[in-house]
Amino acid sequence: MHYRNLGRTGIKVSPYGLGALMLATRMGNAPEDSVKIIHKALDAGINLIDTADAYADSEEVVARALRGRRDEVVLATKFGLPNRDGNGGPNRQGASRRWIMTAVENSLRRLETDHIDLYQLQRPDPDTDVEETLSALTDLVRAGKIRTFGTSTMPASDLVRAHWAADRCGLQRFRAEQPPYSILNRGIEREVLPVAQRHGMGVLVWGPLGQGMLTGRVRRGQDTDVVRAGFLPKAFGDERRLDVVERLVVLAEESGLSMSHLAMAFAIAHPGVTSALLGPRTMEHLDDLLGAVDTALPDDVLDRIDEIVPPGTDIGTLDQAYVPPAIATTALRRRPFAERSAA
Repeated sequence: MHYRNLGRTGIKVSPYGLGALMLATRMGNAPEDSVKIIHKALDAGINLIDTADAYADSEEVVARALRGRRDEVVLATKFGLPNRDGNGGPNRQGASRRWIMTAVENSLRRLETDHIDLYQLQRPDPDTDVEETLSALTDLVRAGKIRTFGTSTMPASDLVRAHWAADRCGLQRFRAEQPPYSILNRGIEREVLPVAQRHGMGVLVWGPLGQGMLTGRVRRGQDTDVVRAGFLPKAFGDERRLDVVERLVVLAEESGLSMSHLAMAFAIAHPGVTSALLGPRTMEHLDDLLGAVDTALPDDVLDRIDEIVPPGTDIGTLDQAYVPPAIATTALRRRPFAERSAA
């Protein structure tokens, strides 16, 4: 395993990290089985584990697996989404100092550790000044409770503003970003990845298998288990994405690769990407994905991918994609009717 620098933090991580969302008990795994999966990943050389306080009991499962092995791991978790218990009220979410100071103590307790290596804001919080967030996170670094901090799905313009605010206020900067990235969703190549590279940020990408569409198990007209289960119906019903998948199946076969290996190798080929997060739910899934570790795509295959999905292009929209307020909130896109009619 060849390790990569996480931006300019001095921390080195494996090119594939282990995302722990699917290892939560609510996903159907017994905790002891999830522990075995984590141990197998560590034994294979993966040293980055990423979880979140919103992933049900994922943090507790990770803690159980890391007993006696904590020092081997770059441990990342996230905060900001609504409280996982659903009973905390409006102030048990977001990026305010009030919530950050509570959320980090909760995660430290669940993870059974005295520090978090990478603490990430899971979604942008337009209701909180970024200076407030950076100040609280800087204090946590100085207190030794976190080593560094980052963001997830943060638009490029917000990243630039946050770096400017940190410099202006003498605060520590966001050191990593965690955006979605796959052959099907290459939008971050336009601005997010160049901004991250310019500011020395590490980038941990999620969804490299296109939420399952790049596993080879989702095909046009095929009655797969995942489609029958109704998982991500919007994405799997998108004809544009299905058309691209069919073309990628042909490319993978011609290249002598499985679809999952083609997808994973693509995700870590961009120089701005530090690590791609694997999301296995079973040992079989992990074994398959670990087989991609030694796969490097030659230029002719990457050129073919560029022909199928042009650089910087998203094919459809992920169900989990962040939608900024300027798009999500109708009132921000329309002048009041009285003003429109007066014109």
